[in-house]
Amino acid sequence: MKSLQTILVAALMLVSAAIYAGAEEASPTAQLQPTINNLFAILDDTSLKGDEHLVQRRSEIMTAISNRFDFREMSKQVLGKTWHDLSEEEKEHFVAQVTKLLENVYIGKLESYGGREVEFVAERIKGKRAQVTTIVPYEGANIPIHYIMQREHDEWMVYDINIEGVSLVRNYREQFRTILLQQNYEGLIKIIEEKNQAFAAEHKTG
Repeated sequence: MKSLQTILVAALMLVSAAIYAGAEEASPTAQLQPTINNLFAILDDTSLKGDEHLVQRRSEIMTAISNRFDFREMSKQVLGKTWHDLSEEEKEHFVAQVTKLLENVYIGKLESYGGREVEFVAERIKGKRAQVTTIVPYEGANIPIHYIMQREHDEWMVYDINIEGVSLVRNYREQFRTILLQQNYEGLIKIIEEKNQAFAAEHKTG
C-alpha cells in the first residue's frame, strides 16, 4: 500500500511539473524570446552584414519574426477608425505597405545599435495584454525595447513596439491622423508608398 501511495505521489508531482512547464512555455516572454533571438542571430551573421546584403538580411528577419508579430493588427491600430471603411483588398494593400514601413523603422533602428546581445528583463501581464521588456546595450547605455503583446487563443502576438520611450503604433497613428484630416485615405496610402519607394531606391543605388 505504501508503495502504491509513493507511486501516486510521484505521478502527481510529474503532472504538476508538466503543467508548470507548460505554463512557463505559454508565457509572453517564453513565446517571444526565440523569435527575438533569431532576429539578433541574423543581425550577427557576418555573411549578411553591410548594405550590399540589406535586402537579403531584411527578408530573413521578416520571415523569422512573422510568426510572432501581428502586422495586420499593427496596421489596424495605426489607421484607427478609417480601417473599417476599407475593402478587404485595400486592407491587404495597407498592411503590406505599413509592414514595409515598420520594417524600415524597427529593423533599421536595431541595425544602428552596436550591441547585439539582448536581455529579457521584465514581463507584465494584464488580462489578454502583456508587455515584455528587453535591454540592448549600445555605446555604454542600455536601450530599453518594450514589446506590447496580446493573446490570441494560446498565442501571444506583438502588436506594438516601444523603442526608447517611443511607441511605433502611437507615433504613426498620430502622423496618419494628421494626414487623414488634411487629405483622405488615398492621400495617406500614396505618402506611405512614396516613402517605401524612396527607401528602396536609396538602397538600390547606394
